[in-house]
Amino acid sequence: MMDRDRFPVDPWRLVERSFDVDNSGVTETLFTVGNGYLGLRGNHPEGRFAHEHGTFVNGFHETFPIRHAEQAYGFAEVGQTIINAPDAKVMRVYVDDEPLSFDVAEILEYERTLDLRDGVLRRDLLWRTPSGKEVRINYERLVSFEEKHLAVMNVEVTVLNADAPVTVSCQLINRQDGEDVYGGRPVGRSTAGFDPRKTEKLHERVLQPREHWQEGERSVLSYEVTESGMTVAVAADHLIVTDNEYTARTLIQPDIAKNVFRVQAKAGVPVRVTKLVSYHTSRGVPAPELVDRCRRTLDRARSEGVSEQFRRQRAWLDGFWERSDVRIAGHEDLQQATRWCLFQLAQASARADGLGVPAKGVSGSGYSGHYFWDTEIYVLPFLAYTSPLWARNALRMRVHMLPAARKRAFQLNEVGALFPWRTINGEEASAYYAAGTAQYHINADVSFALAKYVRATGDVDFLYREAVDIAVETARLWTTLGFWRDEKDGEDSFHIHGVTGPDEYTTVVNDNLFTNVMARFNLRFAARTVREMEFEAPESYRLMVDRLGLDPDEADAWDKAAEAMHIPFSPALGIHPQDAVFLEREVWDLENTPPGQRPLLLHFHPLVIYRYQVLKQADVVLALFLQGNHFTDEEKLADFEYYDPLTTGDSTLSGVVQSILAAEVGYQDLALEYFLDSIYVDLGDLHHNAADGVHVASAGGVWTSLVSGFGGMRDHFGELTFDPRLPADWPELAYALAWHDTRLHITLRRDEMIVGAEAEGTPVSFSVRGVSYTVDGGEEVVVPLATQGPVREGRPSLRMFADVRREDGTLLSASVPTLTSAIPIVTGPIPIVTESIPIVDPESPVDA
Repeated sequence: MMDRDRFPVDPWRLVERSFDVDNSGVTETLFTVGNGYLGLRGNHPEGRFAHEHGTFVNGFHETFPIRHAEQAYGFAEVGQTIINAPDAKVMRVYVDDEPLSFDVAEILEYERTLDLRDGVLRRDLLWRTPSGKEVRINYERLVSFEEKHLAVMNVEVTVLNADAPVTVSCQLINRQDGEDVYGGRPVGRSTAGFDPRKTEKLHERVLQPREHWQEGERSVLSYEVTESGMTVAVAADHLIVTDNEYTARTLIQPDIAKNVFRVQAKAGVPVRVTKLVSYHTSRGVPAPELVDRCRRTLDRARSEGVSEQFRRQRAWLDGFWERSDVRIAGHEDLQQATRWCLFQLAQASARADGLGVPAKGVSGSGYSGHYFWDTEIYVLPFLAYTSPLWARNALRMRVHMLPAARKRAFQLNEVGALFPWRTINGEEASAYYAAGTAQYHINADVSFALAKYVRATGDVDFLYREAVDIAVETARLWTTLGFWRDEKDGEDSFHIHGVTGPDEYTTVVNDNLFTNVMARFNLRFAARTVREMEFEAPESYRLMVDRLGLDPDEADAWDKAAEAMHIPFSPALGIHPQDAVFLEREVWDLENTPPGQRPLLLHFHPLVIYRYQVLKQADVVLALFLQGNHFTDEEKLADFEYYDPLTTGDSTLSGVVQSILAAEVGYQDLALEYFLDSIYVDLGDLHHNAADGVHVASAGGVWTSLVSGFGGMRDHFGELTFDPRLPADWPELAYALAWHDTRLHITLRRDEMIVGAEAEGTPVSFSVRGVSYTVDGGEEVVVPLATQGPVREGRPSLRMFADVRREDGTLLSASVPTLTSAIPIVTGPIPIVTESIPIVDPESPVDA
């Protein structure tokens, strides 16, 4: 999936051995360095031939009015898009006044590396100039995890075989406003064709200059964003170390700052220029205050020393890998890809510090820098079980969004709160409500992530002090969104209509299974939480009741709705319909859909897609994983076998979930296939949009695939359980897992599972395939494994459901159709029977 001549295998580094301008967008993403707050795309320091000169600050955005072709009440009104901060990456090198430019330069040696152990991007090359001079240029770039607002860049130039004049031009450039008039090409945001995954392009000036100045070797630029009112300041110190003679000159203007070093270089005598850069942003603080903050950051970094920043970066990452690394024995290629994915999770979330985790982190402008449900379902598990503080910070973003979420719920005639489908500032930014606002399941996703965090960490203080508001307000929404219906058997049932589940190829439906299952969890979690607070934290309970105006009877209403939640089921097929009418639709023939017409959303009108049984991503299958204790093994197998052939995988969120369930139900080869597709989504550019930024949620799903898929870890009812499913050619899988105050180290082999606990932790109880164990601090437990679970050959096919009929002969499932002119044609609708399925364990109300 990767060109291994160009990108050789290295378990701790991503290495590039040759430069290729044609896929610069992908490599800019792959070699991004960031810390969750600040991200610098892997642009070359020369500042030329860039797909996107990306410098991104989490949450730094512009707003604009959404102009609907036909307006209706409640449509999203204000769009938001991430914008480029001023670019500080440029450090251009000239020898004999000849610029280093990859389109014409004779490069004798080239290697670029992203070292995952020390978090440093390096580029080492040997350049032969037209006059025959050989020049060694070594470059380093670091975005500090310790110092949230700091980046460090070094360039060292050595003319090896002659004396020569060398110039190093360091620049700060505002590239946001269209053309880069200082030597680059226009900002590389593609506007060709329709692709909702990309960012909006703004045509007016975005950054309004404020304070700018030069003082010695320090340059400062600052701006205010035209419509959002956000402010940004960037400051850079420039240090030169050389035994050669040199002079320095500067230029400062509102949109550019230059610090130019002219050196009379002697043969073999290096010239080293260091750039210390600080970024600060705010939603309300004036630019001059941000300039002062930049001053303090740079003063502190200079007093500590440049080498100290590199040492602290390595120490920080040593701690990260100790608690986060996943080791796959015997497969260095998978080891490299796994670690790259885990490193991207750190770069997206470590210093987000309550700002949220965008779908692309800070690596690109894809999806306009918005926050989605991706974070709660795909990223939070990794954070909660490895770096809990980061998980709490991400959840606090949702706490901060509650006021806007309450307004949105009121606008949609509901009580409680409705979190936005996509947003930066808390307001709904999705203009297409059918695949946006209608995804009410985001409420349950946020509550589910909150419960998972509390269960993994035991941090009830955070829950009782402020996060309970999330549980209460989201539960309130379900009680007004849903409604009661009298059934023929005399039992009332609770239904939720007019919603869209995770599968965006099926929209605005009734009783979407995923939504109903997750809403049921949401309701029960809220009810249990407020009851526990009343007895375990009465003062926090009193404050919450006063703050939210909670009626004591509300918890009973939540439990009642959860108990009666309608869960669609087809007895004839033995599967759960994705929604009330999903099985009545015709089946799209994916097998005969040309690759050139994928993803479907870019080649077919939504109404065409909505008429068929075809999935953008696993919907029911995701529910089987998240709420697996509510489904039997037989139901999981039947559901997986039915929906897997219908799933296009057009969403990068799908493969990881399909991998997990494939492993659980016994399709081990298929589980590995989906895992490989997921782990190389960006490294192999499998969806042809890696240039827009890292797929952060997919990277999070890779961790979950390893730990919960092949590792078989679950935590339903707050109980830690394992049912391993190791791939046949993997001799060993090892990972760390935090459970409350104990860190576990788990090693999985084909015939045994070893669970060790660090000495300072408390005893941890867990079970493996139904057998209970306890491991004490400083000890380990060895569990024998007789098998790796069931093994099924091949892959599921809808043909196994062909010609399933009732006793009266009514067709329940159509045979797989064929495509005529790329339009799916099948026989008539498929009648189904649905019934409510009782909760597996009604005495255990909280079961995320």
